[in-house]
Amino acid sequence: MSFMEKLLDGVEVERKTLGDVLEAKRGKRLVKSQLEDAGDFAVYQNCMTPLGYFHESNVKADTTFIICAGAAGEIGYSGADFWAADDVYYFPKNSTINSKYLYHFLLSQQHNISSKVRRASIPRLSKTGFEKLQIPIPCPDNPKKSLEIQAEIVRILDTFTELTTELTTELNARKKQYNYYRDQLLSFEEGEVEWKAFGDVGEFIRGKRFTKADYVEDGGIKVIHYGEIYTQYGTSTTQALSQVRSEMAKSLRYAEPNDVVFTDVGETVEEVGKAIAWLGNEKVAIHDHCYAFRHSMNPKFVAYYMQTAGFIAEKAKYIARTKINTLLIKGFSKVCLPIPYPNDLEKSMAEQARIVAILDKFDTLTSSITEGLPREIELRQQQYEYYRDLLLSFPKPEQAQNTA
Repeated sequence: MSFMEKLLDGVEVERKTLGDVLEAKRGKRLVKSQLEDAGDFAVYQNCMTPLGYFHESNVKADTTFIICAGAAGEIGYSGADFWAADDVYYFPKNSTINSKYLYHFLLSQQHNISSKVRRASIPRLSKTGFEKLQIPIPCPDNPKKSLEIQAEIVRILDTFTELTTELTTELNARKKQYNYYRDQLLSFEEGEVEWKAFGDVGEFIRGKRFTKADYVEDGGIKVIHYGEIYTQYGTSTTQALSQVRSEMAKSLRYAEPNDVVFTDVGETVEEVGKAIAWLGNEKVAIHDHCYAFRHSMNPKFVAYYMQTAGFIAEKAKYIARTKINTLLIKGFSKVCLPIPYPNDLEKSMAEQARIVAILDKFDTLTSSITEGLPREIELRQQQYEYYRDLLLSFPKPEQAQNTA
């Protein structure tokens, strides 16, 4: 409060309806044939990733915009000229509102805006979803001072977002580095290695079906659902996240400790065959869209190999691309994996463990929610949101009087 009082220096703050002070304009449609793979101006349509590029722009730089179909309710800002398609509302420059100030304000209202999105086959947002928001305008009778205050708030908040951007860039660079070294370590272009088919190294055990209706909170059979492998697990796990009714025990199929569990379906080719090493002390039941690969290798070595670009390219040959991409297990069993030092079991296991230890360090840095850069990014984002909400919650007149 004292910081805000110093910043405002006793000036008034008036909350005005967004639609009364700013005009939201809708973009103009481009058909897909007009788009270019590369060009001078990004084209935004139904998400924050450019749909393509165009040789003209229809919106000037330093403009805030909102997606109104598809990823409806997402808020963007562009420091460069761009093309806004017809699924975008944008706010032309205004003499009383700093565009970046508007951007941060709208981000603070993200929950309210998202709640106005109509959830249909294509989510949509109309102007009424945001034009009635109350935007705080400091020193409304003195536009020059008002813009100075807005600019100072923007400067502070941009400092936080720049930190987050730098960390995200660093994380992406580390991920690329990790992927490079993982693929290099597991390519075995040199050294003593033998490539053997999965079907010759171990066996596949398919899971049995269970549904959400079978889930229980406690006291049940530990299970791994195929959907959780995409979103909830990393390269390995020692704990199952879900349980089903204990009376189902005899009807289920199980992965044993050190099995590698992988999916046989997915929305993308990359998701099909996504694997985790089961390192729990007991067996765990698996869904019928999962297979347990039972073998005598280091399970994390196998799971890491199943993330490589080479493996993904090979497994793609055995995926039926129908409505749901499905792995053809008979063909998949012919995909090969590397066995280092195949004639010396002790040396082979030591080499697998060495590679796993290296990749574990990269994995911790890039993937852990409590360690490394992801945790730091999460903390910086929380810090930004805290100060954004603080800076944009100007004390109302009665609050200012009560603190006097």
